[in-house]
Amino acid sequence: MKPRNHLDMRYRLDSKGQRDGKLIDYRVSDLRVVELLDELCEKMQDYTLEQVDSGTKLWIKVKNWDHQTNKQEARVHSKSISSFCGRLLEDTEDELSELIKKGSIKVGSVAKILCEDLSKLCHGTSNQENEGEL
Repeated sequence: MKPRNHLDMRYRLDSKGQRDGKLIDYRVSDLRVVELLDELCEKMQDYTLEQVDSGTKLWIKVKNWDHQTNKQEARVHSKSISSFCGRLLEDTEDELSELIKKGSIKVGSVAKILCEDLSKLCHGTSNQENEGEL
């Protein structure tokens, strides 16, 4: 698949038969922002809360839901974090969109920016194996 560099918005012809309109850089387009954020919270449904020792719980990525000891409870946690993600995106959508358009967000840093920098709801995420996926 050929990478998208520009959005061609030249749909009209002028009096000389030349295409008229804008050519927009894809990296700073609203379409790119929508495509990036569209599936973010849906991907959160791959995670659930799991107790790792007495009292400590961590969000983990589930590889196989059938291996969960309490599948129903695990799914409830999964839907909970997905819903929370949706509300968080609604609250920070404008700021996050601007950061994406400016190129200020690097691959793998969305979770930190969304959770710590924009919403101020998290205090130092742990550096875990799955962190780079968000």
